[in-house]
Amino acid sequence: MQAIGFNGVEFIEFEKETAPPKGRDLIVEIQAISINPIDTKVKQTVTKDSPLKILGYDAAGVVISVGDQTSLFKVGDEVFYAGDMTRDGSNTTHQLVDERLVGRKPSSLSYGQAAALPLTSITAWESLFDRLKITKTDHDKTLLLIGAAGGVGSMAIQLAKQVVGMKAVATASRAESTD
Repeated sequence: MQAIGFNGVEFIEFEKETAPPKGRDLIVEIQAISINPIDTKVKQTVTKDSPLKILGYDAAGVVISVGDQTSLFKVGDEVFYAGDMTRDGSNTTHQLVDERLVGRKPSSLSYGQAAALPLTSITAWESLFDRLKITKTDHDKTLLLIGAAGGVGSMAIQLAKQVVGMKAVATASRAESTD
């Protein structure tokens, strides 16, 4: 596979062998990735003495190979996911990823649109439903989101409205972020 790695000083293009999938792993041929704040945070931990680090966690692509215990996906499935920080990232042509981290790419979305969703959507979902304990019985309430112009905030607005039926009121610090 072709990959882009960071060595603490610069990004380097290189070739790397793709390990065969084992257990519940899939090999996904990457069609699109998105850059997330986690990429910059992980990049800051890489020093010139560190091994080459492949960044990238949000991706969308096509399953091209499956492990022997895979039950959720098959070759040819279009998928999207937020990867595992303990493994190589998605800045590659092919990525090994556990099927339990993967979802089916909605057919209504392009690969680029799907790749932009995973981590922001997971964070918004966990904030609303796991931390704030919002349920469908809250449909008659109003949710105030401070600083909601970013990825997580915009997803939280959509989830509150579409999943719960809540009214969402959001703030933004810049005029160009208010639409």
